[in-house]
Amino acid sequence: MGTGHYFWAIFYFASLCSASLANNAKINFREKEKKVLDQILGAGKYDARIRPSGINGTDGPAIVRINLFVRSIMTISDIKMEYSVQLTFREQWTDERLKFDDIQGRLKYLTLTEANRVWMPDLFFSNEKEGHFHNIIMPNVYIRIFPNGSVLYSIRISLTLACPMNLKLYPLDRQICSLRMASYGWTTNDLVFLWKEGDPVQVVKNLHLPRFTLEKFLTDYCNSKTNTGEYSCLKVDLLFKREFSYYLIQIYIPCCMLVIVSWVSFWLDQGAVPARVSLGVTTLLTMATQTSGINASLPPVSYTKAIDVWTGVCLTFVFGALLEFALVNYASRSDMHKDNIKKKRRDLEQASLDAASDLLDTDSNATFAMKPLVRHPADPLALEKLRQCEVHMQPPKRPNCCKTWLSKFPTRSKRIDVISRITFPLVFALFNLVYWSTYLFREEEDE
Repeated sequence: MGTGHYFWAIFYFASLCSASLANNAKINFREKEKKVLDQILGAGKYDARIRPSGINGTDGPAIVRINLFVRSIMTISDIKMEYSVQLTFREQWTDERLKFDDIQGRLKYLTLTEANRVWMPDLFFSNEKEGHFHNIIMPNVYIRIFPNGSVLYSIRISLTLACPMNLKLYPLDRQICSLRMASYGWTTNDLVFLWKEGDPVQVVKNLHLPRFTLEKFLTDYCNSKTNTGEYSCLKVDLLFKREFSYYLIQIYIPCCMLVIVSWVSFWLDQGAVPARVSLGVTTLLTMATQTSGINASLPPVSYTKAIDVWTGVCLTFVFGALLEFALVNYASRSDMHKDNIKKKRRDLEQASLDAASDLLDTDSNATFAMKPLVRHPADPLALEKLRQCEVHMQPPKRPNCCKTWLSKFPTRSKRIDVISRITFPLVFALFNLVYWSTYLFREEEDE
């Protein structure tokens, strides 16, 4: 009898287990999700206008934790001082009114696509210029409700944000562009934003920018006080370094080449007026066009930029080469005028000598007069001989190398060209030394 009861007990237990397994296999969890949603979000049970309670159900402010995933940074505009970014924005908070039974861990979370069904923080981007959501193919947004009442809101958005820039070191500069998020209506007594612990900001690995490099990013808080109260605010600072190689190839090297080409006129003959004028005017106009193109890609600012110093000095060198030719041309004409005067004087002297010789020939039959052996001190010939003796008696002076070298070039115009050949490159090399030392050192200080 005992054995029979034992057998029936085992049979009854096995039947219950198989029935339970069959019931579980027939459970429709999607139907369960619908029932749970109707329970927690049904009419009269949940009011999306009321904010959640504070920590542990207290009357303190609701805590919302933020994290971002930067998908791409499209453009960084120097003219408009703005940048465009696409990111996945996530908010997470706890609303105890949304707790539900997870059916022994089988219902991990509920998913919604309608943000108006639950309470949402009134967050806005304070430095936003333009923005839009992504709705292809479906709206890129979801809300997850977890059994403990935790709510995760995630959305993909594209923003154009203001980025005030300091261009004093342009193009050797670094720029900090911020992304600011704040509460619009809830003060810190009702709503507080916090960065998610661990890794609040993630950036896509293959982030490539045409003219910048994202060096690092920093998260911080930026609470603001107004007449209506204090509002919670978060910000992330993106530090961008401008790629200098583009500007080296497109601006600095062409400017150097234009300056060097303008020096070619120093080696041309001073009589080649059309060639030297054409060369000087062409390089000057090209340099002016280059400067205009650079300024067209930058906003008009009240201070001097590093690129302004460079283009200004290069333009001055090109203009100086053109002025040098004007000076050479003036000196050449002055030398020609002096040579003509000397030539006329020589002609007059030669003519007077010829006339004197003619007079001597006509008076060859005149009586020869004996001249005294000792000349009078006032005699000009005696004074000239005495002066030559004094010159020979003076000690020899030490020769001046520069004067000796310049004496090889008889005209002033040629001397100006020769001096310019040396002076212009030396001064430009000195400027380069000072320029790069100054701005590269200042860049390291800013870093």
